[in-house]
Amino acid sequence: MAENVSLKSFVITMKASRALEEVTKKDIKKHGMRTSDFAILEVLYHKGRQTIRDISESVLISTGSITYVIDKLEKKELLARVNCSDDRRVVYLEITDKGKEIMDDIFPKHQQVIEELFQGISEKDKQTVIDVLKTVGHRAAEKE
Repeated sequence: MAENVSLKSFVITMKASRALEEVTKKDIKKHGMRTSDFAILEVLYHKGRQTIRDISESVLISTGSITYVIDKLEKKELLARVNCSDDRRVVYLEITDKGKEIMDDIFPKHQQVIEELFQGISEKDKQTVIDVLKTVGHRAAEKE
């Protein structure tokens, strides 16, 4: 029986994804944060002011759960809600100075962990991984 390369690619991708997720979860936890907290702060840290909806789509957290996480981060003064002057229904989130200070400390260390995972892999191969996974991801999204 011939090996099904598509199926094998799928299984390897899923196993690699789980392994990467575990490593990053452990790293984030080491810094005293939950993955959902870090994900939201990371979006605000890199992209600036965002709506709750934009963040929810970026970090793949449901809008019901994200409100709870945002409330906790706001109480810790790591982010702030800002009302939109043009549309009262829209609320933006911004990282606070305190949140930025924490991310200035944590993010470079987190990035180093990720760099180590990809150590020894050529830039060309990394780009191939990006291109292939984007293609597969787009095809999967079309099937939803």
